[in-house]
Amino acid sequence: MSQAVSEHPPMDSRDALCEVYVQAQLVGDRREALRVIVEQGLRGGLSCGDVHQVIQRAQREIGRLWLEDRITIAQEHMATAISQVVLSHVYQYADALPPNGKRVTVACVEGEQHDFPSRLVADSLDLAGFEVRFLGANVPTRHLLQMLSEQAPDLLVLSVTMTFNLPALRDAVARVREEHPHLPLAIGGGACVWNKTLAEELRPDIVGSDASELVSQARELLRIGS
Repeated sequence: MSQAVSEHPPMDSRDALCEVYVQAQLVGDRREALRVIVEQGLRGGLSCGDVHQVIQRAQREIGRLWLEDRITIAQEHMATAISQVVLSHVYQYADALPPNGKRVTVACVEGEQHDFPSRLVADSLDLAGFEVRFLGANVPTRHLLQMLSEQAPDLLVLSVTMTFNLPALRDAVARVREEHPHLPLAIGGGACVWNKTLAEELRPDIVGSDASELVSQARELLRIGS
């Protein structure tokens, strides 16, 4: 069976893996972090989707430690850089589902420098069979609009992590709807999770609290069969 659709292992195994992985991140050991994910994770029976959840959970723990002032910004950056390396290696092990004929554009809003959550979403969508255009961090809204006109997607995903970038999200949503009123829209990222009224305010088609949830909602919205 393809790793992309395998059964989930017991949650406690992923919890234990996450704990070990976070420790490797905190001491800056890239090789150990990669070994943990590949040897104990992928070769230990976890799917790429499961491993994505482990890495995502680890990043949230790193974020929590930073917010509580228990680690420095430098340590947070170091940990995230490790996850970027690890995620690239995981991608090489992945068995993607067959193409489903749907194109998705994924971008961080203007000013948003934290692109890891959006990259995780882009990789997850890719493994689920979507054709993904990943634009990365800090995408100026006018350039985003230009790309949407040149390469019309079936779904646009906008990511925002820091709450001070919410005005940029609001502006991007308004301008996208003005120029592309029929384009389905998804929003995600830490700021969307923390701001409980954002979904009601912006009324996107999808609000994803994590990568797997967003993929599931995208499949349902675009009527892709199981």
